[in-house]
Amino acid sequence: PLAAGAGVLVGGGYLASNAFYTVDAGHIGIKYSRMSGVGNTNYREGVHFLLPWFERPIIFDVRARPHTMTSLTGSKDLQMVNISLRALAKPDMNKLPEIYRSLGLDYDEKVLPSIINETLKSIVAQYNASQLITQRELVSRVIRQRLVQRAQDFGILLDD
Repeated sequence: PLAAGAGVLVGGGYLASNAFYTVDAGHIGIKYSRMSGVGNTNYREGVHFLLPWFERPIIFDVRARPHTMTSLTGSKDLQMVNISLRALAKPDMNKLPEIYRSLGLDYDEKVLPSIINETLKSIVAQYNASQLITQRELVSRVIRQRLVQRAQDFGILLDD
């Protein structure tokens, strides 16, 4: 009886200490369940309940983070151009479960370098080196439009 009481007390203590998790400001949580997989509900900042062992929280940082990429690419007149791009990226909060299923928590490190490089090379190749200088605003606007469009395919929002 004493050992059973101690076991219930220890088990209850374990459940009580592991049944809650905290989502900090600037983050969104989703739950992974051993029974049903990744859930579709977003959990905003605050304290939330989960079933220990059956569920675990997955916490996403949804604040905009800067990503800088430098690319050496050829222009239309076959001159090599070194171009740098800085973008502020964050995940689309409505697509967090999909992002986690397909890309994981480090979604930005997997996707952004390749789409930035691809976009820079495809746009810069359409202009001569002199046009890149004289039509800088136009080139910048076209790069931004194409990057925003490509990033949305992966559930990433670009701010800058």
